Amino acid sequence: MSQVVETRSEKERRRPPTRSEELQEDLKQLIVSGEMKPGERLDETEIAKRFSVSRTPVREAIKGLVASGLVEVRGRQGTFVATLSIPKLIEMFDLMAALEGLCARLAARRASREEKEQMLEIQSRLEKAFADNDPEAFYAINEEFHDLLYLAGHTHFLADQTIALRLRLSPYRRQVTFQPGKMRATLSEHKRIIDAIDAGDPDEAMSAASEHVRLLGDHLSDFIATIPPHLLG
Repeated sequence: MSQVVETRSEKERRRPPTRSEELQEDLKQLIVSGEMKPGERLDETEIAKRFSVSRTPVREAIKGLVASGLVEVRGRQGTFVATLSIPKLIEMFDLMAALEGLCARLAARRASREEKEQMLEIQSRLEKAFADNDPEAFYAINEEFHDLLYLAGHTHFLADQTIALRLRLSPYRRQVTFQPGKMRATLSEHKRIIDAIDAGDPDEAMSAASEHVRLLGDHLSDFIATIPPHLLG
C-alpha cells in the first residue's frame, strides 16, 4: 500500500485487519484491476468458496464495498459491481481533474527535493514502459506517479478523497489510458506537471494536472465511443 493511502489513525494502522476487511481489499483489487467488471454480479456463495471463508465476512465485505461506491445493490436482483451513466462519468472526471489540480498546486508549494527526484525516477520508468510497448506496466507506473503527487501535497483528507474517487473511476480510467496516443501524451503531460512543481509554480502545476485528467472535445468523444456497453449503467 502506498504512503498516500495510509492516512488512517495510528491505532487503526496497528490493529490487524479482520477477515472481512482483508476480503474487502481483495475484492476491491479485483474490481480496480478490471478482473471483476462493472455490471458483474457478486455471488456470495461463489465468493465464499473462492476465498475459503463463510458467508458472514463476505456480507460484511460487500457492505463496505457498497459504502465505497464500488458496488451497488439492485433490489431483488442482487449486488453488482457498480456501473456509471455517461453524464455521471463525465461529472466524476471533472471532479477528478479539480482534485488532481489542487493536489499538484499544493505539491508545487510543499514537495521536498526527494519527492521531486522520485517523480523524475517514476517518469523515467514510465518512458521505458512506453518504449517497451507495455501498457499494463505503463498503467501501474502511472498510478505510482499520481500516488506520489498526492503525497507531495502533504495533505490527508484531500488525498483520501482523491484516491477514493480514483478507485471508483478505475475501470474507466483504464479505457482512457489505453486510447491510441494517450500514453505518449501522458509522458509530455507528466513532464509539464513535474517542471511546474520543480519550479515552485502552483498555478501552472494546477493547470497542468487538471488538464491531464480532464476529458474535453475530441478526447471526450473518443473516450465515450470506446467504452464497452457493459461498463455503462
